[in-house]
Amino acid sequence: MKNVFAILSFIAGTLTASAQDWPNIKRYQEANSKLAAPAAGQKRVVYMGDSITDFWIVNDSTFFAANNYIDRGISGQTTGQMLLRFRQDVINLKPAVVVILAGINDIAENNGPSKIEDVAGNIFSMAELARVHHIKVVLSSVLPANKFPWRPSIIPTEKVTILNNMLKDYAAKNNMVYLDYFTAMADDKRGLPANLSKDGVHPNLEGYKIMAPLAKAAIAKALAKK
Repeated sequence: MKNVFAILSFIAGTLTASAQDWPNIKRYQEANSKLAAPAAGQKRVVYMGDSITDFWIVNDSTFFAANNYIDRGISGQTTGQMLLRFRQDVINLKPAVVVILAGINDIAENNGPSKIEDVAGNIFSMAELARVHHIKVVLSSVLPANKFPWRPSIIPTEKVTILNNMLKDYAAKNNMVYLDYFTAMADDKRGLPANLSKDGVHPNLEGYKIMAPLAKAAIAKALAKK
């Protein structure tokens, strides 16, 4: 019985801590505090995202190290959570460019059902916050996906396409860069093929190798914008 109470107490404590820091601001708090301000002339780049960004540095750390990119992805996060931590994990780091990749977990209903317009709105709000702080914006397409291993009842294919079209249109209207991973990675069923992913959602190293030059080109394009 004591073991049962100990387990229940641990679970309750974990849930309370999670509820108190829903956007997980503490995840990068220490790393952010140790990060010096950009040197004069340095064009710092921050990647904001979910597990696809979070796992990128694990799968290909040399990409980030070689380019002095900063990874601020958190696995499982929705756009609402990212928006809440955007100041701490992006604005306060004073980057020249932010690369935003978000939305697939909203479509997967990780925090409950969401209207696709609200998902797009959260991403637009991050972009607008960046612009106010003179940070150039790269809006990444959601990667192709036509299944969720953790939520098989949801078929994401159409919502991914709709959201990407909204992001592309917004970027064009607001002089921002749209980074199209989708076209480069989708198979004929608008999914992520087995050679680029084990689960149809998260890229493997081969997938990230496709993404890397596309991201670098988009960053260069953003830096060149007036």
